[in-house]
Amino acid sequence: MEFVWEWFYWLYDVHGIKLTIFYDEWDRNRFIRGMWTTFHLSALSIFLSIVIGVAGAWLQMSNLVWMRRIVQAYIQFFRNTPPLIQLYFFYFAVDAALSQLFGITGGVLGSYGWAVVSLSFFAGAFNVEIFRAGVESVPRSTTEAAEALGYTRLQIYRYVTLPLAFRVCLPSLNSNLINLLKTTTVAYAIAVPETLYVANQIWSDEYNVFEMMNVVWIVYIVFVGFLVWLMHRWEKSIKIPGYGN
Repeated sequence: MEFVWEWFYWLYDVHGIKLTIFYDEWDRNRFIRGMWTTFHLSALSIFLSIVIGVAGAWLQMSNLVWMRRIVQAYIQFFRNTPPLIQLYFFYFAVDAALSQLFGITGGVLGSYGWAVVSLSFFAGAFNVEIFRAGVESVPRSTTEAAEALGYTRLQIYRYVTLPLAFRVCLPSLNSNLINLLKTTTVAYAIAVPETLYVANQIWSDEYNVFEMMNVVWIVYIVFVGFLVWLMHRWEKSIKIPGYGN
């Protein structure tokens, strides 16, 4: 690998292309940590947003009117406000309120924790509607057959409706999760050391804005490409021939 690092140093020395993340160990290590932060921030937010979507779609079918209204209020709030404002709301307002309520100094969650919460709720609001649409696409005769077999409402949702709905939802879910991955860059605003935040530190130190912006662009193309490939493989693996087409 030393030969590779030396080649990038030669590139800078001869052509002025300053990619310090390759030949400078300090910059390289902190940029790798930034990419790793983006990866697990995205993975955790994706997982929690799917859980929220599944639970929210179930609650929308509740017989309790007030429960359905709470879910609708949640959806409208998070779908119709900018994710950056939501992030600030959680990090500054909610954290301060909880700290004062429970007498905690230094905040309840750090910047990373509130980024996960905010991004999960943001994408979860869209996932609720995606799963609701999928649930409504399941034929009524299918759920009636499950009722005739003695399944409870929760068992029907878990073992019958949701697996079928999930197959219908995957294309829309794929788009929303890609959008969530790209939206993780807003965590930069509260100093979460993800890819964009670390890149900003590097170009501020090294004065190589053009090079680092292109590197960040390529990194996100790779991340999004990997997620698209993964979701398409998942969609293909659970596809039922003749269903959902």
